[in-house]
Amino acid sequence: MITLVLRRLGSVLLVMLIVAGLSFLIFNYLGDPVNNILGVNATLDERDELRRTLGLDQPSYIQFWHFLERAVVGDFGISYRNRVPVLELILSRLPATVELVVCATILALGVGIPMGVYCALRPKGFFSRLLQIIALIGISIPQFLIGMLLILIFSVELRWLSAFGRGDVVQFGWWSTGLLTETGRMALIMPVLTLAVFQISMIMRLVQGEMQEVMRADFIKFARARGLSDRSVHLRHALRNSLLPVVTVVGMQIGSLIAFAIVCEAVFQWPGLGLLILQAIEYADFPVMAAYLALVGFGFAMINLTVDMIYLFIDPRMRRK
Repeated sequence: MITLVLRRLGSVLLVMLIVAGLSFLIFNYLGDPVNNILGVNATLDERDELRRTLGLDQPSYIQFWHFLERAVVGDFGISYRNRVPVLELILSRLPATVELVVCATILALGVGIPMGVYCALRPKGFFSRLLQIIALIGISIPQFLIGMLLILIFSVELRWLSAFGRGDVVQFGWWSTGLLTETGRMALIMPVLTLAVFQISMIMRLVQGEMQEVMRADFIKFARARGLSDRSVHLRHALRNSLLPVVTVVGMQIGSLIAFAIVCEAVFQWPGLGLLILQAIEYADFPVMAAYLALVGFGFAMINLTVDMIYLFIDPRMRRK
């Protein structure tokens, strides 16, 4: 088990090194940092001085090493657009995205798994067929269209919810949360639903398919022959053995939600990382783009590591590999 963990940590380090290389290329070669900082009216002496200060006059491999040293402590330079340290900018936007992704994931798991179990146990029932139709629609509708429909219904027609913004938030140091205020909780409803609809549909269909497959296995027949209750057979044996692929997909989807919440945040003007990276692309803010790429890469790597650890908990047989 220790060997497995160390092997996974080695993979995480390799992935982060590759991501750091891509971030370095974005930071150094997709634009001239000197020109972006000083503007086109700077003198040649001013440009040369800043280039020496930034270390851009050194060989590329030395620049990359210094980039790694700074990246380890979160130093990605100064935002060209906002004129503040990139880490400070990232930390100010991170809580909004994390709150959105965590709430959407909890909703997707809390709704999708029970729906999948129900459809697997009663595949021919009317309600089960209705859920499958709804799940098919949820997978088919684009995310931005779901958000626009929710705005049309709940903001324009019913006037129940605000169409944009995060509402009032409470600060805990650099972290902020809207879960402790009424307007913050109300503002979360539509963005969370927009992100969660596809996840709910996907998890439901995945759990249903895996559980139906497991229910035909021999060990389920032996469990029934031992006189175990239906509840024990369904939840302790069938569902648990259906969760490995679910954990894999959910782990990847959490990373995707962090990376691709851009559409949802743009629709609702949610002040998170997605909206920040859109603004960075629009203004060619390369330090923010590099930091975002590094953060997303680190998030995917840590999520994959967490998924591997959950595997060990769900399936003890993997501890012996």
